[in-house]
Amino acid sequence: MKKLVAEFIGTCVLVVCGCGTAMLVGCDAANGGGYILTALAFGLTIVAMAYSIGNISGCHINPAVSLGVLMTGGMKVNEFVQYVIAQCLGALAGSGILAAIFGLGNVTDATGGFGSNGLGGVNGSIVAGLLVEVVLTFIFVIAILGVTSKKANHGSFAGLVIGLSLVLVHILGIGLTGTSVNPARSLGPAIVAAITGNTAPIACVWVFIVGPLAGAALAAITYKFLASEK
Repeated sequence: MKKLVAEFIGTCVLVVCGCGTAMLVGCDAANGGGYILTALAFGLTIVAMAYSIGNISGCHINPAVSLGVLMTGGMKVNEFVQYVIAQCLGALAGSGILAAIFGLGNVTDATGGFGSNGLGGVNGSIVAGLLVEVVLTFIFVIAILGVTSKKANHGSFAGLVIGLSLVLVHILGIGLTGTSVNPARSLGPAIVAAITGNTAPIACVWVFIVGPLAGAALAAITYKFLASEK
């Protein structure tokens, strides 16, 4: 239960800090500032959570990461399902907190959808959006699997490496899809946006569920092959 609570809290914090920053400063690649701030917000949140709840739950706070861990033998199926539920609920709670803060404070949401993901950067192309999310999630998850493996021996630096990896994929992905690489992070804001009247994010949210999970599965298969002693 403590692991699930940790995953709930971690995912909630990720959405509040990451999506909240995007809502506040925007993600316009032309202006640059908000683009980089959003990438840093997501990455630094992972660093903070890795060093606070990592020793409790592993700090997955992402169904795609949990899938990668499952496929490489790091957890059981029932534990995976419980983690995913906790992560999605945490993302939903985080989006609710943002709705309350921005609503009560009468603050304009620069993203128009609680920091949810979209296909505007790829001109509405579902195929391009899926490809972006598969590739970026592959990079992110294979980095996690490598740095947290028993052979890696990176010790206390693992959380920093993972956080910087998330910054890296956001720098490329924000201008294309808003960067998901995390189905829970996409689902929570899309649901809250739909509740408040903006149904555009929920219509394409499946892309940001299928893409990251496919990328994570590919990363797990690839890492197992590369790390195998056979």
